[in-house]
Amino acid sequence: MSEVLAALLRANLVLAIGVLAVLALRLPARRAFGPEVAYGLWAAPPLAALASLLPARVEDGAPEVHALAAAVADWSAPALMAWGLGGLLVLAGMARAQARFMDEVRRGRGGPSVVGVIAPRLVMPADDGTYTAEERALIRAHEREHVARCDPRASAASAALQALCWFNPLVHLAAHLMRLDQELACDAAVLRRRPEDRALYARTLLKTQLAAQPLPFGCYWPATGLHPLEVRVGQLRVTRRHDALIGAALVGLAVLSAVIAAWRLQPPAPRPGELVELWERHQRQPVTSVILVSLPPKPPAAAPGS
Repeated sequence: MSEVLAALLRANLVLAIGVLAVLALRLPARRAFGPEVAYGLWAAPPLAALASLLPARVEDGAPEVHALAAAVADWSAPALMAWGLGGLLVLAGMARAQARFMDEVRRGRGGPSVVGVIAPRLVMPADDGTYTAEERALIRAHEREHVARCDPRASAASAALQALCWFNPLVHLAAHLMRLDQELACDAAVLRRRPEDRALYARTLLKTQLAAQPLPFGCYWPATGLHPLEVRVGQLRVTRRHDALIGAALVGLAVLSAVIAAWRLQPPAPRPGELVELWERHQRQPVTSVILVSLPPKPPAAAPGS
């Protein structure tokens, strides 16, 4: 249990470091290369955390029990129980929120959105005259872009990490900002194909945000000081193609570097003792070849007088 707890703590630490790195890079990356590149940076923290759980490199002389595992050995069992209980409570809260949202959908007040993970489906706002036909077409294009980009699965993975690392405020902040970057990336993808609809897109966003998030006295956005609507409308511009390609290459390099660094920085594992013993025995003793021959069984002896 101590090894399991130590691995989870190490992965959580790597995840937190990755989140801090993305928090420092996402705004410069958005300004330089566009929202889609900034959104791609969020792949680095969870992949680096997973890399820290891979089998460690084997080195002679590595300690069999690492310092972190030894430090948590005495309280690993209750800590794992508390960790699991907290995760279950967070999942229960998410399930309750999802049920409330689906209840609003059944009443015709849940759109626009995409629901579902394995088979996502679009939820459109009620056709009550709030949106014109052109605005509804833009909403449909936006939600279909979410499905095409597998954003519902990314959101589900983010929710799972929130449940697994429920005690880490950086993970919850990352999930919040990742969803904003997800929306900005989706906006940019839609407008790349429909650049002439930028003004109509901004008006549609205004209607959707005001209908979904009424806030008459003010708003608070901890990362930028701006409401998400202002951020999204401000990003309704066309990003140059070559900048996006360069940015995507840099994101791929950053993600790969994070994964390799997370794996290399974990403590090395000792060479398995049984393999070392067998190898040393093989070096000391001569090799003997044995051939096994299988003979057919002998027929039963005949009885006397037969």
